[in-house]
Amino acid sequence: MPGKKLSVVVTRRLPEVVETRMTELFDVRLRDDDTPMTQEELASAITEADILVPTITDKIDAPLLAQASDKLKLIANYGAGVDNIDVATARQRGILVSNTPGVTTDDTADMTMALMLGVLRRVPEGVALAQSGDWPGWAPTAMMGGRIGGRRLGILGMGRIGQAVARRATAFGMQIHYHNRKRLRPEIEESLEATYWDSLDQMVARMDVVSINCPHTPSTFHLMNARRLKLMKSDAVIINTSRGEVVDENALTRMLRAGEIAGAGLDVYERGSAINPRLKAQPNVILLPHMGSATLEGRIEMGEKVLINIKTFADGHRPPDLVVPGML
Repeated sequence: MPGKKLSVVVTRRLPEVVETRMTELFDVRLRDDDTPMTQEELASAITEADILVPTITDKIDAPLLAQASDKLKLIANYGAGVDNIDVATARQRGILVSNTPGVTTDDTADMTMALMLGVLRRVPEGVALAQSGDWPGWAPTAMMGGRIGGRRLGILGMGRIGQAVARRATAFGMQIHYHNRKRLRPEIEESLEATYWDSLDQMVARMDVVSINCPHTPSTFHLMNARRLKLMKSDAVIINTSRGEVVDENALTRMLRAGEIAGAGLDVYERGSAINPRLKAQPNVILLPHMGSATLEGRIEMGEKVLINIKTFADGHRPPDLVVPGML
C-alpha cells in the first residue's frame, strides 16, 4: 500500500514518544485514557481501521474478527505474547498479525531473579518489619531466609527469557536444570551449564526453585497442575513471570496454605487482575501487578517494533515480526 497514509487505531495509552512518532507517520486514533477497550469499542475499531494496535488486555477472538471490515489488514500487537489473538482466524480472513518479540527478555529475566531473591530472603517481610516501628534490632536468628547460591533451579521453558534467567542464575551460583518442548543444541546447553530433563515430573520433584518461563498455549494450560505441584519438595519455591494460566492457581494456593510448598513469587495470574483472595493472604508469597517487563526502555522498544512492523507493511513488504499459526 505504498503512498497511502494508513488508518491506525491504538487500544491503550503508549509511551508519549511512541504515540508522537505514530501520529507523524499514520492517520492514528489514540486512546484518551488508560483503560482497556470494551468488546464493543474493539468491534467499532476493527470496522474503521486498516491496522489495529492491541495489547495483551484485548481479546481478539473469532467472533470479534467476524465483524472486521475488509480494510483491516494488519493486527500489530504491542507485546510478544499473542494468546489474546486468534491468529489462525485472522490469517483465514486475510489479516496479518505481528508482535514484538525479544524486547522484554532482559527485563523479565531481571524480575524473575528479583522474585527469587525476594521470596528466599524474605524481602517483603523485612521491609514491613523495618517500616512498622516494631523492629527490636538485629538478632542472630531473626529474619533468616535461604541462600540462593547452590540451589537447583528448574526452568520450565528455555526460550529467550528462560535462557536469560539461566545466565543470571548461574552468576548467583545456582545449578541450572530445564525442561523444554525441544532440547537445546549442545553448544547452548554447555554455555548455560544446563541439564536437560525430558520428564517434567522428574525435574520438578528434585528442584529447589521452579521458574515458569514458557508461553501460554493449549498444551501449557495448567501444565503445573495439582498433581505436578504435589511433586515439588515442601521446601521448594515456584516463580512465575510468564503466564498465569500455566499454573493451577487454586491448587497452588491450597498447597501454600498447607505448607506443602515453601513459597511463591508471582507476577501473573490465572484470571488476570482477579487474584485469589486466599493467595493474597499468604505471608510466604510475593505478588506483583504484571510488571516484569515494565521498564521505560522496554516499553519504548516495544513501540519501536510496532512502528517498524506497520511501516514495513505500509511500504508493501512483509512485517519483520510476522506471526504465523505454525509458530504457536
